[in-house]
Amino acid sequence: MASSDVDRGEGPLLSDQNPSEMDALCPSPPGPSRPQRNYERIGGQTGTSFFQTLIHLLKGNIGTGLLGLPLAVKNAGLVLGPISLLVMGIIAVHCMRLLVQCSHHLSAKMSRQSLTYGEAVQYGMENVTWLRRHSQWGKRTVNLFLIITQLGFCCVYFVFLSDNIKQVRHTHVLVPSFDSRLYMLCFLPAFILLVFTPNLKFLAPLSLVANLMMTASLVLIYFYSLTNITYPINLPKVGRAKDYPLFFGTAIFAFEGIGVVLPLENKMQRPHTFTLVLYLGMGIVTFLYISLGTIGYMCFGDDIGGSITLNLPNCWTYQTVKLLYCFGIFITFALQFYVPAEILIPPAVARVPPRWETAVDLSLRTVLVIFTCALAILIPELDLVISLVGSVSSSFLALIFPPLLQILTFHTEDLSPLVTVKNAVISVVGLVGFLAGTYIAIEQIIFLRTTHFFCISFSFLTRHTTCLKISGYHGNR
Repeated sequence: MASSDVDRGEGPLLSDQNPSEMDALCPSPPGPSRPQRNYERIGGQTGTSFFQTLIHLLKGNIGTGLLGLPLAVKNAGLVLGPISLLVMGIIAVHCMRLLVQCSHHLSAKMSRQSLTYGEAVQYGMENVTWLRRHSQWGKRTVNLFLIITQLGFCCVYFVFLSDNIKQVRHTHVLVPSFDSRLYMLCFLPAFILLVFTPNLKFLAPLSLVANLMMTASLVLIYFYSLTNITYPINLPKVGRAKDYPLFFGTAIFAFEGIGVVLPLENKMQRPHTFTLVLYLGMGIVTFLYISLGTIGYMCFGDDIGGSITLNLPNCWTYQTVKLLYCFGIFITFALQFYVPAEILIPPAVARVPPRWETAVDLSLRTVLVIFTCALAILIPELDLVISLVGSVSSSFLALIFPPLLQILTFHTEDLSPLVTVKNAVISVVGLVGFLAGTYIAIEQIIFLRTTHFFCISFSFLTRHTTCLKISGYHGNR
């Protein structure tokens, strides 16, 4: 395929610029424009150091997904859950390593300094004769799942903020609390203004403060959970089989940091040390996931909520923990929104006269934020939203695509049959998790929405709220 075919960038999902939040907070130094440098590895003193890259990798993998893991462990069981998280962590890190390995090989083969995730899949498909003419669809597909994943994160943030702020207000303000969906509408103008920020570098100081607040919150959450475990622990070692797909969706949602791997590696001073960063960073992440998931479930048992913050006591200390974490999530919304906005908006803006560019840009940003808010309002169950997003999109990006990419990249170079079988098994596991997790999450969502509708109708007709209390929707959801 001629290089011109790649450089044209046909449509919003084919842009050569496959952005990430790291592009905004770790901007490239002055010099040739990005299209000229083709995501050149910066190197030298201008790139990110080992420690900076490690911090960014941790930030890209620690968010709302971590707080939902105690419920995930409940769905899998006290023994099976941690073991599954460990296995999933090993597989996720292995897939990240495969992506970096394939990117290096293909960038050298195509005489490119470095590649994005979508470009790596595109060039990998060009290695197979019968896939070559469809290689652009590889990049389109990856970008599509990136958009779904990032907008899914934004939906989760709406639900997370509304649930936690609602709980804080209900506890400490002597005014009747609203439905969580009304809180989402209250947050909508703030999120719209946030994404109007012309350059995310302006949010870097706030992002640093947010990270410190989230870290302090996690320390307090660990402290409370560890000091309030009730013995003996009589919790099921293995959960119900029908709940395991929900565990898979939540866990893969938490582990889905593969989108930041190549941008981080491309911006390092010494890219050859990235493997050590990856193993060290993801080792820390996996430890946090297993420990908080297990400790949180041991502490709160069957009462664990979609986020462990919802189980914290109603004193001001731990209500402050919720507020601090909410601030961090609020700022992170702009970073997660950056990826789909930079994929979808520039091609649309390029099609209008210059005097309309700003208006179109802001209008599209507003529409995207309203869209994520509308989805959150339709599905205001935090645990099910997390599981659905993880099952639908994170499965493909984190588990299915990387092993297939290695097969495409090295199939002409005597790839070991064992490696091929191993990759096929990982992809099949990801596919089964996608199908089962998506089906169970949608089934539960439909069931809860239907139950809620009939309970509201029954309550309206009989003028009592017993049914709403039973269904768990009396002002809480």
